[in-house]
Amino acid sequence: MSDWVRIHAPAAHAVPLVFDSPHSGTTYPDDFDHCVPRAVARQAEDTYVEELYAAAPSLGAVLVEALFPRAYVDPNRQLCDIDTELLADEWPGPIAPTRKTQQRIGLVWRVARGGVPMYSRKLAAAEVAQRIATCYQPYHAAVASAVDAAHGRFGAVWHVNCHSMPAIGDVNADDAGRPRADFVVGDRDGSTCEADFTAFVAEHLRSRRYKVAVNDPYKGVELVRKFGRPAEGRHSLQIEINRRLYMNEETLEKHAGFISLKSEVTLLCKVLAGYVSARIGRR
Repeated sequence: MSDWVRIHAPAAHAVPLVFDSPHSGTTYPDDFDHCVPRAVARQAEDTYVEELYAAAPSLGAVLVEALFPRAYVDPNRQLCDIDTELLADEWPGPIAPTRKTQQRIGLVWRVARGGVPMYSRKLAAAEVAQRIATCYQPYHAAVASAVDAAHGRFGAVWHVNCHSMPAIGDVNADDAGRPRADFVVGDRDGSTCEADFTAFVAEHLRSRRYKVAVNDPYKGVELVRKFGRPAEGRHSLQIEINRRLYMNEETLEKHAGFISLKSEVTLLCKVLAGYVSARIGRR
């Protein structure tokens, strides 16, 4: 497996539950020569998300985390989501830009948070291909392996794609300037997991007195799209956590709310482990 991906295997009796944190990486490759200050580039991170979900393996789940930063190459994008404005030469593969590339945050981000240019130069296609080979593809392979193994063993699997979000949408977002809920759960409008799972997560969080939105403004992008096939017993849900609950968004420092939020996320992992165990017990 790649040096840029970390897999936490179940430390307890395994359950068909896989968590992945694709955007919490904080190890910056030497060839990531962004022109913005590192503090600005880091605003793209879902910093500490892997720590919030750290208890998942002790409850029988797999946790996969990216160690590379999302702005270097974003594993929650399709491989064809290529921003040709960023390239110095021709891309050799298929190109199908999505809304994310229109926002300049496709497979490789052209801008940093706030819309400022990420680079002072254009990138060679070979550079992007190298990032895909060393970071993106191993990450997807790790998640696929965990999901397939759980499905093969239990006949069903529940995959939770873990993220954090700015408290207010910035210029790169569809909801620029709008305050966000404490949690956003996304299932691509019901297409990536059973409705009961989405409702269960939302209702649990509401019972803990959090404000929860469903598919607004985040529905889920490539990872839930790729792994969520509910008709096959493969359920994939994205969960976004508002960063104001646990850290200073400017300095990226944890604040006093981190410990209590981590306890809440641990409780969420526990109730999800119970949910999936009950579901396979009824099969």
